Amino acid sequence: MRQNLENKTALITGGSKGIGYGIAAALVAEGMNVAITSRSKSAAESASEMLNKIGKGKAFGIEADVRDFTSQEAAVQQVIEKWGKLDLLVANAGIGHFAPIENLSLAQWHETIDTNLTGVFYSIKAGFDALKESKGYFITISSLAGTNFFAQGSAYNASKFGVTGFTQAVMLDVRQHGIRCTTIMPGSVSTYFNNHEPNEKDAWKIQIEDLGQMVVDLMQMHPRTLPSKIEVRPSIPG
Repeated sequence: MRQNLENKTALITGGSKGIGYGIAAALVAEGMNVAITSRSKSAAESASEMLNKIGKGKAFGIEADVRDFTSQEAAVQQVIEKWGKLDLLVANAGIGHFAPIENLSLAQWHETIDTNLTGVFYSIKAGFDALKESKGYFITISSLAGTNFFAQGSAYNASKFGVTGFTQAVMLDVRQHGIRCTTIMPGSVSTYFNNHEPNEKDAWKIQIEDLGQMVVDLMQMHPRTLPSKIEVRPSIPG
């Protein structure tokens, strides 16, 4: 029997566009109440306005930075104050700097690791008590770059290899408290990532609504079953 998602709550980091927005849209359509974060207050609010036109669930935007633990704590607290609980936390926020190691700057390295890896750590630390209370779900968005390395990807590979391993270890910790934990590892997705502008040539790629449906399916699955790591590829490479 599929789980009813109406009136459940979610917090999605980096949810104003791309994968995060696709997940938020799918959850709102199912009746979930969703908070999305962005470092830009206007982007978070604009995206939440669009989400509120989609379906039965409600959305609101939060200005927050995953690189700042206090900011993550405040985001979780806002969800609790508004809706009384947190059922799902999606650690999605991420960036990419790609360059040969001789050209990769210290600032680019730290921004990548601090956002993509430390930000995921901050997210679960900030949300742990609330997820324990609700016996909720923690989902991280890693990448196929979390198991497959490539030239000019040293910072990004390091961050995503870290997220993949981190999430699998966390899964073993938090399931003792009734929290489910999954990492989703997409390949090519049609998003704005790395300054890309989605267009009709992206039709072969994974679409953000596909990943949104995947999160809905995970949430609706019987709690006794846990797909702990999911690799996702376009059916036919472009």
